Amino acid sequence: MNLQEFGSIREVMAKANDKKSGDELAGIAAETATERMRAKRVLSELTVHDLFECPAVPYEDDEVTRIIIDDIDKAEYEKIKNWTMAELREWLLADSTTGDDMLRAGRGMTSEVIAGVCKLMGNMDLMYASSKMHIEKTCNTTIGGTNVLASRLQPNHPVDGPGGVTASTLEGLSYGVGDAVLGLNPAIDTVDSTVTIWNLLQDIKHRYDVPTQICVLSHVTTQMKALQTGAKADLCFQSIAGSEAALSAFGVTASMLEEARAMFMQDGSAKGPNVMYFETGQGSELSSSAHNNWDQVTMECRCYGLARHYDPFLVNTVVGFMGPEYLYDSHQLLRAGLEDVFNGHLHGLPMGCDVCYTNHMPTDQDDGESLAVMLTAAGCHYFMGLPQGDDIMLMYQSTGYHDIAALRTMMHKRPIPEFEKWLESRGIWVDGHLGPNAGDPTRFLEEAV
Repeated sequence: MNLQEFGSIREVMAKANDKKSGDELAGIAAETATERMRAKRVLSELTVHDLFECPAVPYEDDEVTRIIIDDIDKAEYEKIKNWTMAELREWLLADSTTGDDMLRAGRGMTSEVIAGVCKLMGNMDLMYASSKMHIEKTCNTTIGGTNVLASRLQPNHPVDGPGGVTASTLEGLSYGVGDAVLGLNPAIDTVDSTVTIWNLLQDIKHRYDVPTQICVLSHVTTQMKALQTGAKADLCFQSIAGSEAALSAFGVTASMLEEARAMFMQDGSAKGPNVMYFETGQGSELSSSAHNNWDQVTMECRCYGLARHYDPFLVNTVVGFMGPEYLYDSHQLLRAGLEDVFNGHLHGLPMGCDVCYTNHMPTDQDDGESLAVMLTAAGCHYFMGLPQGDDIMLMYQSTGYHDIAALRTMMHKRPIPEFEKWLESRGIWVDGHLGPNAGDPTRFLEEAV
């Protein structure tokens, strides 16, 4: 069995991918399970060098490719370049291979290499390998510590109403949510709205001495303009994609991200040095016809290759937000979440996951809870916390405040240490679980009087 059975490495990679409705929509998926397994067999015999030499978009045509390849640690690459994908998989899963070993070797792997080995791994393989890698990053506090499961408090509101945002934020804090970031998706992407929410979240953070970070998820250019007004935020956010063309569809360039990072390091309110927050999601390149006929796992993996260039504090895959056109059902949703966290970790990124779905997907809250448990075991850095897991602005379902508490208790996880101490001082967290004052945001109002 050899490569000649297929037309190209690109075809092998696409057909070796686990079943995804996005690849089927693009017309590149394996037509049968037998064809998929034959492609996996051919892929297993390809080397790290083979995939290094076959970027999804040519080096001369794409700034994402140039960043990924130029960032490679050549010494680490030389150590592994002759390994087959099968050999790489066995090495990653060996008990003798530590997480530090994996992270060091990952610096010598392009995103195509990481995507390639991912396609040869089962779900438990992905969980086990992910769990061995521990990545710590620091903004105001440090994410990724031992047995830490953090959370983003997402107080979205249909019209960015300050009262509604404040109510959701205080309720989330009362459940121990928000140690990763207080981060709002704005309904209105303007400088004025961004500044208003920045100021509101900063006021909450400082009034109650909350050890965390704040962010508003408006477009990166909006945030740069807001920063120029003198307003402050800790993290700069942007959704990113795995090709220059797809980035362009978001109105973003690599140089723009570099400029934003420099601005936030100089003028933002974070201690740093990690001041960037990126979101991704399988299928975004296909949605803008910018996937170059490559499969959605490889293109998603290239997002992580781009992200690591900017040394971010947070990265998360919004795994089910794109809908059934890209991930059809719960089986594909579970697989994609595990793939994304493994691939992000091997890139050296602090990966979170928005374990979410839209109401036109044939999946439900039980499926999301199953994935959240699996990802917690896999060492996922953080999840989203929304009131009742229901985003009333973006109209999708995710994880709720109470889900974070349940995952921490069941899986013996804890908040970021500084945040944990803050919770304990208010009786919200006691002996590794929610305390007597949990779920009562009125105590914050009493404290402010």
